Amino acid sequence: MKVLVADDDPGSLLVAQAAVERAGHDCLAAANGDEAWGLYLEHQPDVVVTDWMMPGMDGLALCRAIRSRGADLYTYIVMLTSQDSRDDVLAGIEAGADDYVTKPLDPFVLRARLLVALRITTLHADLAHYRKVLSQQARTDPLTGLHNRLKLAEDLEQLHARSVRYGEQYSLAMCDVDNFKAYNDVYGHQAGDLALRAVAAALRAQARKSDGVYRFGGEEFLLVFPHQSLLRAKACMERALDAVRDLAIPHRGDPSGQLRLSAGISTFSPAQGGEPEALLGAADAALYAAKAAGRNRVELAG
Repeated sequence: MKVLVADDDPGSLLVAQAAVERAGHDCLAAANGDEAWGLYLEHQPDVVVTDWMMPGMDGLALCRAIRSRGADLYTYIVMLTSQDSRDDVLAGIEAGADDYVTKPLDPFVLRARLLVALRITTLHADLAHYRKVLSQQARTDPLTGLHNRLKLAEDLEQLHARSVRYGEQYSLAMCDVDNFKAYNDVYGHQAGDLALRAVAAALRAQARKSDGVYRFGGEEFLLVFPHQSLLRAKACMERALDAVRDLAIPHRGDPSGQLRLSAGISTFSPAQGGEPEALLGAADAALYAAKAAGRNRVELAG
């Protein structure tokens, strides 16, 4: 662990530092609260062992400052104090401390507290990891591995706000596998799932790093093109349709004999305005126009 020790008493600071290092942990030392806060911001230690009374920022203020950060990883705080009243102990814990040790400091007691701190910080690190994994799973389509509609809503909200603020364009492309119901009827749903995975991989391979590729639902996908005009987005989607054609997936239920894609594109323009929901509707309408015009093509929203 990385342990920060803060104490304005040089003797007590040395004792604490030696106890931390003998326990096998990395130690940062600060002679006052202000220095401790600077080291905390720079190094993000796992544990802070802080004296109560210090020049500048005292131990209580340091506890409150650390807790106000709301970081993903938990910092375990041990308060050092020569005061032994119950009110002082409660005040420290209410300020954010997890434990306390009375002075003069007993190295054995501090080492025992560090063992507890290791367990607690490890537990919090595991929980933070699982939260991150669950958050990613909640925003990922399990079949294709693409982002899902929840992630789309979050990303589109941010992109729209940024585009409005800086006067930038962006485009949306709604696309759909042609005659996919017939594909499932002929080849079965398992083959349909494999086909959707292949289409998703082809779309992702064609997208730029800044583009977003999402499974919108069923056999529908949505592509987001930041900073792209309507015509440039059309060129991107035509390359994507070519990539799907290059998969050469047989489809007896389609007139072409192979799996194909249709797409409709809408664009946000700062001059014209509009909300993301309206853009999605316009892209969907353009997709239906592509279907009506014979499929296997890209149509632009009016």
